[in-house]
Amino acid sequence: MDRGKQMLKDNAQKKNQPGLVGNEISMLQRWRQKQEVHALGQIPRQTQTEALPLSFAQERIWFLQQMEPASTVYHLPIAYRLVGALNVSLLEESLAVLEQRHAALRTCYTEVNGQPVQRISAQQRRPLSLIDLQELRGNSDFPQHLKAVLAADYQIPFDLERGPLFRATLYKLQEQEHMLLLTLHHLITDGWSNGLLMEDLGALYTALATGQALPPAPEGLQFVDLACWERARWQRGEMDEALAYWKRQLATAPALLQLPLDAPRPAVRSNRGAVYNFQLADETVAKLRALCRAEHVTSVMALLAVFLVFLARYTAQEDLLVGLPVWNRQRKQAENVLGLFVNTLAIRISLAHQPDFRTLLERVRVATLEAYQHQEYPFEKLVEQLRPERTTSHTPLFQVMLSVDAGADEQLSWPGLILLPENVERVGAQVDLTLEITEHHQAQNGFDGFTCAFVYATDLFTPATIERMIGHFSQLLQACVAQPDTKIARLPILSQRELQQMTVDWNATQVIYQDSHFLPRLFEKQVERTPHEIALTYKQAVMTYCQLDERANQLANFLMARGVTSETLVGISVERSLEMVIGLLGILKAGAAYLPLDPYYPPQRLEYMLKDAQVPMLLTQSHLAERFAAMTMPLVCLDEDWQRIARFSQELPAISGSPEQLAYVIYTSGSTGKPKGVMNTHRGVCNRLLWMQDHYQLTGQDRVLQKTPFSFDVSVWEFFWPLITGARLVMAEPERHKDTAYLVEIIKSAAITTLHFVPSMLQLMLDEPGLEECFSLRRVICSGEALSPLVQTRFYQRSQAQLSNLYGPTEAAIDVSYWECQRGDQSKTVAIGFPLANTRLYVLDHLGQPVPIGVPGELHIGGVQVARGYLNKPEQTAEKFIPDPFSVEPTARLYKTGDIARYRADGALEYLGRMDHQVKIRGLRIELEEIEMVLMQHPAVREAVAITRELAPGDTRLVAYLIPTSSPMNQGDSLDVEEIQRYLSARLPDYMVPRTFMILESLPLSPNGKFDRQRLPQIMEETPSQPRAYVPPSNDIERTIAEIWGEILHLQQISIESNFFELGGHSLLVTQMRSKLRERLHVELSIMEAFRFTTIQTLARHVSQSSRSAAWSVQNIRERAARQRQAFKRKHP
Repeated sequence: MDRGKQMLKDNAQKKNQPGLVGNEISMLQRWRQKQEVHALGQIPRQTQTEALPLSFAQERIWFLQQMEPASTVYHLPIAYRLVGALNVSLLEESLAVLEQRHAALRTCYTEVNGQPVQRISAQQRRPLSLIDLQELRGNSDFPQHLKAVLAADYQIPFDLERGPLFRATLYKLQEQEHMLLLTLHHLITDGWSNGLLMEDLGALYTALATGQALPPAPEGLQFVDLACWERARWQRGEMDEALAYWKRQLATAPALLQLPLDAPRPAVRSNRGAVYNFQLADETVAKLRALCRAEHVTSVMALLAVFLVFLARYTAQEDLLVGLPVWNRQRKQAENVLGLFVNTLAIRISLAHQPDFRTLLERVRVATLEAYQHQEYPFEKLVEQLRPERTTSHTPLFQVMLSVDAGADEQLSWPGLILLPENVERVGAQVDLTLEITEHHQAQNGFDGFTCAFVYATDLFTPATIERMIGHFSQLLQACVAQPDTKIARLPILSQRELQQMTVDWNATQVIYQDSHFLPRLFEKQVERTPHEIALTYKQAVMTYCQLDERANQLANFLMARGVTSETLVGISVERSLEMVIGLLGILKAGAAYLPLDPYYPPQRLEYMLKDAQVPMLLTQSHLAERFAAMTMPLVCLDEDWQRIARFSQELPAISGSPEQLAYVIYTSGSTGKPKGVMNTHRGVCNRLLWMQDHYQLTGQDRVLQKTPFSFDVSVWEFFWPLITGARLVMAEPERHKDTAYLVEIIKSAAITTLHFVPSMLQLMLDEPGLEECFSLRRVICSGEALSPLVQTRFYQRSQAQLSNLYGPTEAAIDVSYWECQRGDQSKTVAIGFPLANTRLYVLDHLGQPVPIGVPGELHIGGVQVARGYLNKPEQTAEKFIPDPFSVEPTARLYKTGDIARYRADGALEYLGRMDHQVKIRGLRIELEEIEMVLMQHPAVREAVAITRELAPGDTRLVAYLIPTSSPMNQGDSLDVEEIQRYLSARLPDYMVPRTFMILESLPLSPNGKFDRQRLPQIMEETPSQPRAYVPPSNDIERTIAEIWGEILHLQQISIESNFFELGGHSLLVTQMRSKLRERLHVELSIMEAFRFTTIQTLARHVSQSSRSAAWSVQNIRERAARQRQAFKRKHP
């Protein structure tokens, strides 16, 4: 927000709001005149120079600097290249006079009795250092070296207590060329003040260089006068009307903007940041200005509206808050005062009801004009009054800002000199993301447009992500100004190149398989190739390909004789056995489709599925027949009735078989509580199997373990992939697929090379002794749940096999994407990867439009594997199976998975969870998977699950279920929950730390080995919905802290479980608390720790258990800052 002389004059003329037009200027002028009349003669001058109060804005920045003492995010650099004959002595004298005239340049800040105060020195040293770089001028890398030197200079820490908070360095580049770098701390300046400073410095240098009298020193107010006056007005209640406005405006506002991040949000936010610069196209600028004139809005309003559209498209949120800095110099007395006047407005805009851009512009115009009228209410006091959820992980109220500036002259002129502005590379970010836009109007170099920058937190975003954001913002801006009557949700955010990449290039999966797409034919061809090889084993029984084919043919001919024909749905309910495989093949060979029914399902569920599917016949086993005695359809027992079946021909049934025929129906859990039958065709399942063979290349030497219950679709490839490729199918014993010891045993004894696990079951398997001795194992395929990086890492620690992560719903023939896990991969997530052959994957928003890379959306599936739909449920089929707008085939459809995913830059997909599992607590979205991952990184935790439970209306709580490890650290004792909480608090935002824990022996699993969330035990404790009951202090430390809190919060009684900030605590009171803790308990509590340990109980425990590290003491921070200053001086003498 740096401005020069012309900018200052322009803004003074425009009454502090550059670009306002018509009625807006008139309204703000009347309001400002009213304020000036009201304030005339009422701002007293301060006579003392010691222990003066800070302004509210200064308090906030002082406090934030204390939170991160070494941070330079509040350093404001001003750099100019001086070309011509410079008189260094006159420049030095000009700086000395400048310092004497502006008290802010002689101000430093200290703490008295827990209160920050400012002190004005009579005169400090002349702040000019001269560094000669002429010897390096000829080097080819000198420009980069100079840029690095400037960045390092401005990052040298200031000593707030000793000052000065203003320094000047002059770099001599050659005889007629210098670089002047002025660095000021934000406590004493803002962008407007920097413009004043350069104007005054130029006037002083000009007078000295030309022999003229120095311009008269301003006799008006100093900033400290206005700071004291601001406090007096606030204490008198003169700002109460503005407070009422902001309370109405921000009531029930969302706590956090859910921008998609490249890394988990850290528990403690740092100010580390970077800047990415860009420029708006001339054509876009012309259209933007024309639209502003037509709609009577300023460029600030228009760009804010575009920024809101951008944020909405990235977050899918409609209720948005953006920080908007304003100069806050409404009164004429403040226009020439150097100091920190800038205030930040929390602009809240609703994008509900899908407005067009023109309508949104009007909403923004009204909201910003109202906010301008109430702009002097200090943001810092607003945060105290609103008491938002306080956390060290993000800033309160808003996490993004827009800064729009009227540009200064591109160059300044002093006697014998031309001053060219130089950009200094900044490395700090005050919020997650700031869009800085500077508007230039026919500057001296002829540029007339906008220069822009994204200032971003490097803890959260990568440069590649920011580069994409710039492209998307620019794309939306072009669309907004060109199509203002278009609904904002329909404005294009992707370029044509991106759209082509995401919809076409990344889905270029077409493969023509020469094999049949009718499943029995694939098996029969393999029978012809290897008739006498073993196809199937179960316990001690074996069957060759020829034997299996003959028995399946007999069953098929038997079924056809009983009236089974093409697409007849035949039920089968058997235990894992030879009969199971014969039954499935026989049904398919008859041209029918099979419906697998787990015999151990509850009778009511079995009855529902049989009736819903209208099954005319059920295949079972004699010992299971009693379960279906009440059913009316015919039963065929594959064991007891085999003699009848064996009378039928072993020859191939005379059916043609079509790829579009139904192959099987598998029931999945429904959102209504009723399961839905998914109809899959031969084309879909054959494509899936042929891709798998093409990718993994099974041979006759492979052994595939079939252990998944056949009512789950993974079983389909377990059955048929080995049988169409000449491998051997090994059947696990019934109900032993969750017995890890048995699985290790059968892998060894049967020389299994290939098997499947859901991640929950793999987690258990990795704890089983002997796994590393399963030398035959070549590949393990995971699907069905999200695979965590921790499980991936543990797998490669215990096995030499290859781990693959597949993804797919039952509605798309088992799996539709694949990812080959890599040993040593350090990624935060395990991708679900890329689409299979002849499959297309799209990540779309709620309107069916592709979303940008990195932005979450609903995963949609297209291609040959998409199922027909839901059996006998046309409405649900129409809802979930929709026309494919990206296909040239008129009948092509997409399946809406209900899963949230996002693209990586390389086209790989990441699975983010279910849409119906989105969790929020107090308006903050909670990433349960992230909590679980951090929990499982603790050495005493083997497995963890995080959920939310509503204990009472309005009382939703995070609950963590933990399975302890058997490590020596644990030694069989129960986990130390308090230690686990401390561990989490150091790694996660406070709102993501569970307060309730339950220790379990194991996690409940479903029949196919998936984690069963519904079977987690209920919380045993009762939590009332009323406010917390009073819990008294139990030791001396708690009593001392309670006394301190009572004094600073003015409360008689405080429960040790009450939250400091919920009781009315705020940043300034944190400072007082630290001072009193230092005095009474002799502990040095950092501000970050005060925000992390927010109850008397947790703070007392921290004080008593944690040794204070010298690295965080105030004295050490000062010493480190001094060392950094000395090191820089040695490097640049």
